[in-house]
Amino acid sequence: MAVSVDEAVPTGPVRDHTPPARRFGGRGRSVLEIALLTVLAVVMLFPVLWMIETSIKENRDVYAIPAKFFDFTVTLDHFKDVFIASGGRSALSVSFLNSVVVAGVSTVLATVLGVPAAWAYSRFAVKAKKDQLFFILSTRFMPPVVVVIPIFLMYRQVGLIDTKLGLILIYTAFNVPFTIWMMKGFVDEVPAEYEDAAMLDGYTRLQAFWRFTLPLLVPGIAATAVFALIFSWNEFVFAIFLTSSDDVRTAPPAIAGLIGGTTVDWGLVAAASVVFALPVLAFAYLVRKHLIAGVTLGAVRR
Repeated sequence: MAVSVDEAVPTGPVRDHTPPARRFGGRGRSVLEIALLTVLAVVMLFPVLWMIETSIKENRDVYAIPAKFFDFTVTLDHFKDVFIASGGRSALSVSFLNSVVVAGVSTVLATVLGVPAAWAYSRFAVKAKKDQLFFILSTRFMPPVVVVIPIFLMYRQVGLIDTKLGLILIYTAFNVPFTIWMMKGFVDEVPAEYEDAAMLDGYTRLQAFWRFTLPLLVPGIAATAVFALIFSWNEFVFAIFLTSSDDVRTAPPAIAGLIGGTTVDWGLVAAASVVFALPVLAFAYLVRKHLIAGVTLGAVRR
């Protein structure tokens, strides 16, 4: 018996035959995951929110018992004290400027030196390449506190103690191995055939790298620069051992110096910490597109 097409193919809306218990279980699982992630986010961000709240409280509200979460007087005096002291510019503002100079210059130098080195290790047959790469990485195995004394003695001999140049050089030296290792992975993901084709068209090796490979490495460079900047920006051991003057000292030891004595101005400490966190957040926000692309680069291999 023949069956017509109209009779064989249903024309009404397609119904979901998934059992109600399974659909409810899927929704319940999603709600539970969102709830757990929300709780985790609140727990993780609570210190940051408390720091921001403390920075805009008056001193009487900062030390209030029990603590005031909502009913407090908002003030920006602590931020004013970060930048302006009673008689001129505060030592904290100088420290923030020093951090910008030292961290920024060391990050640029580490990137300029590390990217070509990573490209060379990726593209050329270097003798004992694995041993060299391991040696480069091994310089990051030791924590800074282990080598700070020899570096201090060496710096004292060459006159680099209490100078921005000394901090820039040591931060660059610690960031270059990290930059080489991160960028080598990014360079490996760019096909070498691009450069070979460019050289067949008459470009030199360096021109092929500059014109064709380097633009593809921008996301990786942005991601690497963010991590290198974070290390230089947050570094504490070298900054406190190799500097003593407020004209040279960076922000981490300057903020730590606010905590001590019989009383601590927690509002000023919180305001200085908020200001200290903003530049890195701003830089990461500006390069966010390249940062996401750099982190995910290599997820799908060719």
